Amino acid sequence: MSQLLSIEPATGDRLWEGTASDVDAEVGRARGAWPKWAAMALTDRMELIRRFSNVARDAEDELADLIARETGKPVWEARTEVAAIVGKVDISIKAYAERTSQRRVEGSGARNALRHKPHGVLAVLGPYNFPAHLPNGHIVPALIAGNTVLFKPSEKTPAVGEKLVELYHRAGIPQDVVRLVQGGPDVGKALSSHDGIDGLLFTGSARTGIALNRQFATRPDKILALEMGGNNPIIVWDADDIHSAAVLVIQSAFLTAGQRCTAARRLILKKDQADLVIAEVKRIADRLVIDRPHADPAPFMGPVIDNQSADGLTESFLALMSHGGRPIKHMRRPDGNLPFVTPGIIDVTEMTERPDIELFGPLLQIIRVDDFDEAMAEANNTRFGLSASLVGGDNKLFDRFWANSRAGIVNWNGTTNGATSHAPFGGIGLSGNHRPSAYYAADYCAFPVVSAENDKPNARIGIGIKQDEFHPEEKGDA
Repeated sequence: MSQLLSIEPATGDRLWEGTASDVDAEVGRARGAWPKWAAMALTDRMELIRRFSNVARDAEDELADLIARETGKPVWEARTEVAAIVGKVDISIKAYAERTSQRRVEGSGARNALRHKPHGVLAVLGPYNFPAHLPNGHIVPALIAGNTVLFKPSEKTPAVGEKLVELYHRAGIPQDVVRLVQGGPDVGKALSSHDGIDGLLFTGSARTGIALNRQFATRPDKILALEMGGNNPIIVWDADDIHSAAVLVIQSAFLTAGQRCTAARRLILKKDQADLVIAEVKRIADRLVIDRPHADPAPFMGPVIDNQSADGLTESFLALMSHGGRPIKHMRRPDGNLPFVTPGIIDVTEMTERPDIELFGPLLQIIRVDDFDEAMAEANNTRFGLSASLVGGDNKLFDRFWANSRAGIVNWNGTTNGATSHAPFGGIGLSGNHRPSAYYAADYCAFPVVSAENDKPNARIGIGIKQDEFHPEEKGDA
């Protein structure tokens, strides 16, 4: 089996090493555990999930430290991820009761009931930016519904993935109900294409999501839920408070070093207010503290995940410049051996062709427009459709923005990355396949089953059958 290695991005130190998993063996174990788990009373499954919530809360310091070290994000932010993991349990239990509730259905004659069943064995492919919270958002609803889970963490964050599965088991969830599958892209492909799984829940890049969508195109028998990225717009329009607007832009674009699928990638500005907004955004960006996760004072952001990502971002910034972009704040690498990058801001208004890609890091593109129709056209000028935000304006303008935005998350006077776990999370276009997660994860973790139920057999002679020719004791289709 191939060796795996995890490096702390902020220090370059070796954090974790291990070996790739045997996919066939792991699928077999999850498949073997499924009948008993699915037959367990829902209340018993929920009790075990609640125990996991308590275990994760008790392990907050340990888990937050590990997340911070393996991703490079500040430890204060890692703690918010742990809090989201803990909070996901009660939210998922409530969502399951609401979205997949048992109920009677009106019908003639027999009692008609609607219930939901688990799919079976579900694979979960997790990302590196929120290596515990985002896969947990798939795993907890899947377990509540009665599925067993094969979790493959990102090969860039295997240590957090291992710790998360350890916490499930520590809570009493049976070992084979949640299995850890470690490995690189080859292991991910082997897992996603395995006949032994009944579905795949994915969070990651559009490129991988598109490949999975093609792979599953001939498998309507398997559930596929895709949560992908975004080329998200934030519009600042007639803002009364320029400073507050700029703060929202900074938070949208540069939190988590820009490594959020909902991060703002494009800032769209009204020309007569653009210079004021840009100056304030740059002023704040120049003051951001960028440092190691445990540094004192606490940093606003840490490094990106690895040197390959840092190189790609700086090269993208240079490419935008070479094609007509005007730099407002250059993206720099303070240390060529570590993946720290400073926020980059570039005016691409004069670029004739702007790349519609997700630049996954602290890189913000600015577009100046004359009127709001042009602003909306620019906001929707993307194949993605995850998140969009309007800062400024009035109720009438927001109603117009909401009605015309092609996105699954549409905010007003807030960040693009402001989303509650009490609501669905997902987008359209290349951002997802219309199976939003968060509160609506219950929808893709179970399927509805309707039953017509009678206390005794209720057989009737059909039209066109002669009474004297019908003999119930005879075997046959009648």
